[in-house]
Amino acid sequence: MTAPAGSAPLAAAQAAASGPVRGTEGYRLGAGDKVKIAIYNEDMLSGQYEISGAGMMSLPLIGEVPVAGRSVPEVITYLTKTLKDGGYMLNPSVSMEVLNYRPFYVLGEIKDPGKYAYVSDMNVLNAVALAGGYTYRAKKDKVLIIRASDPEKKEQVAKPGDQVMPGDIIRIPERFF
Repeated sequence: MTAPAGSAPLAAAQAAASGPVRGTEGYRLGAGDKVKIAIYNEDMLSGQYEISGAGMMSLPLIGEVPVAGRSVPEVITYLTKTLKDGGYMLNPSVSMEVLNYRPFYVLGEIKDPGKYAYVSDMNVLNAVALAGGYTYRAKKDKVLIIRASDPEKKEQVAKPGDQVMPGDIIRIPERFF
């Protein structure tokens, strides 16, 4: 069986759009992420969508789609299958990219605690620097992190070079001397 004319460039574009962004391999979507979905030859269905606090994304025709905890390729597969099985399209070609990742948080003994926009290849030391650096009371040799991907939300010790992902919470404890 041969592919339709013009499908090779589309397949390459789809693979590029759905491939992992550097530093986000295994990334799972969550509330606050903003994504761009392109459905080939369907401008009315394509667009930018924000994932709600409930982890849902509302699309034309399909309605509410549960996306929290899924990877970009998993969502592409789900949308393609839903559009095809629902009788909306014969051969849908869907691509998706994350436009804005949810923020990460830095708290504790840091000069400017708060939420910060995620950028690729962010590590703990970059996050501390972005938050203004340590206060004089900071325990600089111990940084704690709660991973957004951890279902138990346990604090774990992080090294300066450990990667920060969207939704992570970094806490700088106070020293006791």
